[in-house]
This record gives sequence, structure tokens and C-alpha cells, in this order.
Amino acid sequence: MKPGRVVGNVTFHLSSPAFQGARWLLVSPMGKDELTGDNSRGISNESSPVVYDKLGAGVGDHILYVEGSEATQPFDGPIPLDAISVAIIDDHEFDPPTLN
Repeated sequence: MKPGRVVGNVTFHLSSPAFQGARWLLVSPMGKDELTGDNSRGISNESSPVVYDKLGAGVGDHILYVEGSEATQPFDGPIPLDAISVAIIDDHEFDPPTLN
């Protein structure tokens, strides 16, 4: 699982019926700088995945998401999906270890 912050919504003109009843979110991955608040912009320099969401996350929410084959597990058959949200984070605390 990876932490991320929802930075936008994605709207499609047409999509597979298997995806009905959910939304697509643009997510900025959260690394050390984003988790500690050291990145004042709050937007990662990493690529922002489009994440399938049935949990109801919205812009500004922090989520956990999975990518790859794990993202397809909730579906019965093969599906063109790269990432899915698995949790909406209420609160987090991150204190990275210091290296000597």
C-alpha cells in the first residue's frame, strides 16, 4: 500500500460498465517530505496515478492505494486497472528515523 493525497478528479466520456458506481481520482503519492510537511506545496515530484475509488474519497483527502495485480483483486475477471483506493486516512503520524 502507498499513501497519497487526492489532488483532482478524472472524468471519462465513456468507460467499461465494470467501473460503474465509482470515481477516478488523480493522486499525488506521499513520500517522506509530504508525510512530514517538509514539502510546502504538498504535491510530490513523482508521477500522479489515476486511482479507481469506491470509498468516496475527495480532493484533499489522504488515502492508501495499491497498484498492479493487487488492484484487480476485487473484480471477477481481467480488467484494465492499475490502481485502486483501499482506505481513507483519518489521521497519520510520521516520524522518520534519523541516520547517523
